[in-house]
Amino acid sequence: MVFRMLFVRLTVFYLVVTGAVLGVVALDPSLSHFLPIGGAQTLLSATSGDPLGGVQIGAEKVANLGSSILWLFVAVAGAMLTTIPVTWTYMASRNRAEYDQALVETMIVLPIAVTAIVVMVHNSLALAFSLAGIVGGVRFRNTLKSSGDAIYILLAIGIGLAAGIGALEIALVMTVMFNYAFALLWMADYGAKDGTHRYLRSPEASAGGKDADTDRHDQSGEGSEVG
Repeated sequence: MVFRMLFVRLTVFYLVVTGAVLGVVALDPSLSHFLPIGGAQTLLSATSGDPLGGVQIGAEKVANLGSSILWLFVAVAGAMLTTIPVTWTYMASRNRAEYDQALVETMIVLPIAVTAIVVMVHNSLALAFSLAGIVGGVRFRNTLKSSGDAIYILLAIGIGLAAGIGALEIALVMTVMFNYAFALLWMADYGAKDGTHRYLRSPEASAGGKDADTDRHDQSGEGSEVG
């Protein structure tokens, strides 16, 4: 039941957001210049050249400060909207023991930082190296409850990168495939074996198994006390 609701929720979300964007652009075609899309075509059609050259991002379509700020706001908002369905998949496929609210919040805000960073360093090798040095000095540390949760962090970074270079369509395709594939794997319990840790499993089944183990432990304890 839970996975059906997740499929419906994801499908409705993608249809509504896509329809809203297409409707706004249809009403005012000039707004298409502020959409962080089209970068995928630039990347795929680019010929081999200077490997250290900057990436041409969609923000270069706008010419003044106000337009640039608007483009950046749209890019950040698009990155957040693209990330929200990923958090739904995470929340639906985690039991209480493995659930991490901090990871959910990190997935929402991480693309914002990555988007802004990419816009800053995309044409400056010096800034890129400076950023690497700063991050190395800060040395962020975080212990994930499950090793599989790292893929969510990687996905959030990928969304921010795509939004920052004006290729939000890459992030959209990536998250659509991720969410539906992950939901299908979770539903099918693919690769599960009895007696092993089952990473993708139904919360109801996990809760039931845990309750059953607890009940057996309690009954065993009661039996010992009576004896």
